[in-house]
Amino acid sequence: MSLPAANMATTPVPSRVNILGLSRAALEAEVTALGLPKFRAQQLWRWVWRHGVTSFDEMSDLGKPVRDQFAELFTADRPAVSRRLQSVDGTIKWLLRFADGNEAESVYIPDKDRGTLCISSQVGCTLTCSFCHTGTQKLVRNLTVDEICGQVLLAMDELADWPAGKPDRRLTNIVLMGMGEPLFNYENVAEAIRIVMCGEGVALSKRRITLSTSGVVPEIKRCGDDLGVNLAISLHAVRDELRNELVPINRKYPLAELIEACRNYPGLSNARRITWEYVMLDGVNDSDEDCRALLRLIKGIPSKLNLIPFNPWPGSPYVCSSEDRINAFANRVMKAGYASPVRTPRGRDILAACGQLKSASERDRRQKTGVANRPTSSA
Repeated sequence: MSLPAANMATTPVPSRVNILGLSRAALEAEVTALGLPKFRAQQLWRWVWRHGVTSFDEMSDLGKPVRDQFAELFTADRPAVSRRLQSVDGTIKWLLRFADGNEAESVYIPDKDRGTLCISSQVGCTLTCSFCHTGTQKLVRNLTVDEICGQVLLAMDELADWPAGKPDRRLTNIVLMGMGEPLFNYENVAEAIRIVMCGEGVALSKRRITLSTSGVVPEIKRCGDDLGVNLAISLHAVRDELRNELVPINRKYPLAELIEACRNYPGLSNARRITWEYVMLDGVNDSDEDCRALLRLIKGIPSKLNLIPFNPWPGSPYVCSSEDRINAFANRVMKAGYASPVRTPRGRDILAACGQLKSASERDRRQKTGVANRPTSSA
């Protein structure tokens, strides 16, 4: 006699492993554990990371039994695209949804000589920087290795950048300047960067990857030793009392500690400089005295300044400095011998400030479900 279906024990189907979260060594371990030779892992790696293939059926140098076995155990899934916006200037912004329903943003910014992808490392942020829209969103969780890498591959899919490494590649640079503090998710970020730098895959040089931090001092040297990528510091103020307000982590790691850590960043030279990010806020941090204090602060450190016109967002208490004030600030920096490009505002017509698209999506969702006034865990 058979048991009723409701009483029958069921064996859970194991979830498949996303290859995008595995290093080459980890993938080899997974494949050899199946009794397959190591070269099968090398073939699989090249299909996924060199050619961008997501379907195992397309991996033509693998026999069908091996393809079927891999399809049962692995995926090469990218995040889902919840919303996609494209600016008149060519900037593309994606709101990406992960398997658990959480969302984060990625932005591709094309220029004449490069194409830069800005990726996120966390859902939300814990830092509450007062000028940053993401700072209004509570930290939900760290992104996993495959979720970080998936942002890169999704962009390459859309940009038709396969096979990886072709001379006319459109994605040439990566910056970790999206949602979240990368050094608060160091292990996952570091592993993702190593995968993206792998010469048998996407093969981006460490000189084309920039990690931006608000100043998590204990992890800065570790980043330089382990990864050797470019370092950018989200500075924005040259006095502790103001930086405590703009970038609250300064209360834990004040300017003197941050500057010393940057001065000792491994591999620092005139060919490999620290980038100081400085958002221009009218009447807050844009005076001539602020500029002089900034130059004193970074004296002796191979540096360049990235002056960022403030990108306003609803409810922000700040206003962007005037064009004349920004130019005067930049000219003073250049006369002191530092490169000081003024970042051209990009994608303002597509909610370009980091976190805006996610907040808009959250508002739309709440309005559709009739809970417009109820806060969510990430807004």
